[in-house]
Amino acid sequence: MKLDIKAFSITCGLIWGFGLLLGTWWIMLFDGSVTEPNLISRVYRGYSITPLGSLIGCAWALVDGAAGGAIFAWLYNLLAAKRAAHD
Repeated sequence: MKLDIKAFSITCGLIWGFGLLLGTWWIMLFDGSVTEPNLISRVYRGYSITPLGSLIGCAWALVDGAAGGAIFAWLYNLLAAKRAAHD
């Protein structure tokens, strides 16, 4: 079975992007906005636990998740083809 690289990439990007967005808003709901640096803000420039920072982080995460998903699907297809050739 092969993975559709484009579909998997888009799916991973959407899940990671909206997951980060919703997670940020969840934190803001209980703790309020926080401008202190955190782990994610060290990776995604402009991200902070604020409304604007959550949108910036969502954009970064969409791209990051899509790239990671594309690499994963490509690697999976490559390994699956090698295994099928062995069998």
